[in-house]
Amino acid sequence: MSRGLDARLAALRDAVALAEGRLEEAAVEPARAVVERAGERLGLGLESTVVALAGPTGAGKSRLFNALAGEALASVGRRRPTTSAAQAAVWGDAPDALLDWLGIARRHVREADGLGGLVLLDLPDFDSVESSHRAEAERVVGLADLVLWVVEPQKYADAALHDRYLRPLATHAEAMAVVLNQADLLDAGDVRAWRGDMERLLAADGLPRLPLLVVSAETGAGLDELRRLLESRVAARDAALARLAADLDRALEPLAAACGGEARGVRAEDRRRLLAALEDAAGVPLVVRAVAQAHARRGALAAGWPFARWLRRLRPDPLRRLRLPETPEVAGRTSLPAPTDVQRAQVASAARRLADGASTGLPEPWPRLAREAAVAAEGRVADRLDRAVTGADLRLAPPRWWRVAGALQRLLALAVLAGGAWLVALAVLAWLRVDDVVPLPELEGVPLPTLLLLGGAAAGLLLAWLARIANGAGAKRRARRAAKALRREVEQAADELVVGPLQAELDAREKLCRATARARRGHV
Repeated sequence: MSRGLDARLAALRDAVALAEGRLEEAAVEPARAVVERAGERLGLGLESTVVALAGPTGAGKSRLFNALAGEALASVGRRRPTTSAAQAAVWGDAPDALLDWLGIARRHVREADGLGGLVLLDLPDFDSVESSHRAEAERVVGLADLVLWVVEPQKYADAALHDRYLRPLATHAEAMAVVLNQADLLDAGDVRAWRGDMERLLAADGLPRLPLLVVSAETGAGLDELRRLLESRVAARDAALARLAADLDRALEPLAAACGGEARGVRAEDRRRLLAALEDAAGVPLVVRAVAQAHARRGALAAGWPFARWLRRLRPDPLRRLRLPETPEVAGRTSLPAPTDVQRAQVASAARRLADGASTGLPEPWPRLAREAAVAAEGRVADRLDRAVTGADLRLAPPRWWRVAGALQRLLALAVLAGGAWLVALAVLAWLRVDDVVPLPELEGVPLPTLLLLGGAAAGLLLAWLARIANGAGAKRRARRAAKALRREVEQAADELVVGPLQAELDAREKLCRATARARRGHV
């Protein structure tokens, strides 16, 4: 049983660690206290069994304490309250460390006499007019291994007992019993009536199988049965384990309440909406257009008509204007405009919608935690998206055919220049009237200088036109590749900024619920 309880406590410890900062402190604190108290109690050993006599004013707890101890250890009188601080009767060797932990200063050592290991506590009245007495009773009740609720024939149905103690401790049936004292004031029929009525009240409290004992501290009737109960629990050495297991069950209830429902998870539609908002905020459409324009411009400069390239050079390179790197740079920065307020709002709205969809069906606080996780990195969106753009491989390397086309254009340009210069030289010779001296070669009846000038110009313009068509197609292809690369980077940013933190909260809930399930009685 100890190994099983150790495993359950370890699972509860895991659940507490996961619940910290997520669930309300009122739900976490009892479980944390159980883990701490269990560690302390188990560390003190199981050789001793702590039994507390608790009850209302006038129930005769001190008289019963003396009767079990066989000696007048506690003061008994008509003046109430009689007991102001808990005291202990110890059978056998006194477990001083345990008594120190219990905070019991008054200790009486008795002969073992079949009850070796029993630590019997006489507590102040839990309904005392003295608030310090009530606090002391509640403190020790929370630490005792076994609690005997001592009642008397007139006040056994009081709400103070049932509403404040028995009903809230419905999980502690193995760690409690009810003892009717002053049975000498009742006849056999009254005892049967009391037992039937008490069983009805206990069933309403959720404790239908709680042991009931009838005794008289005055005459000693029923004490043998009570002593046999104590002997069995002391011999079994399991009262502390049963109490801790019951405390654990009770502490699990608020944690288990947060594990209802089933998370839907991130929906594809909500993820697409988030990615679209992030792409817009990152300026992906602007970058894609810049890639296409830059490719067309650079293609024109590389393979266009050389005598018209200066017009292209008048326009700045779109990528350099935006300070977009030629190769991926993790720590680079661009000159892209920062996301507008509208774009930021769209990103936040898409993130909240993603969280709401993923946490649909879960109880609070998980929908709230999911939303908080999804928008927690809102202040880092602009910087992260800028790094996403600089980290994308836009594939801007020039195609090899540009070099061939450029070399051909230069040859054609030289042909045009040569033909033009030749014609100018011929014009000068004609003006000097010596043109007959210089021969004029022809090809198929066309003067070679004219052929060089017009043919070179026509071939260059045709090549430029073909290059423009090819560059247009290449620009579209480069734009598509750039868009895919940018979307991959934006998707990584979305996972880092929104989806990852959201999924971490959902995973934390799953781990918490699994730990809570492992901590349940009977699971281990």
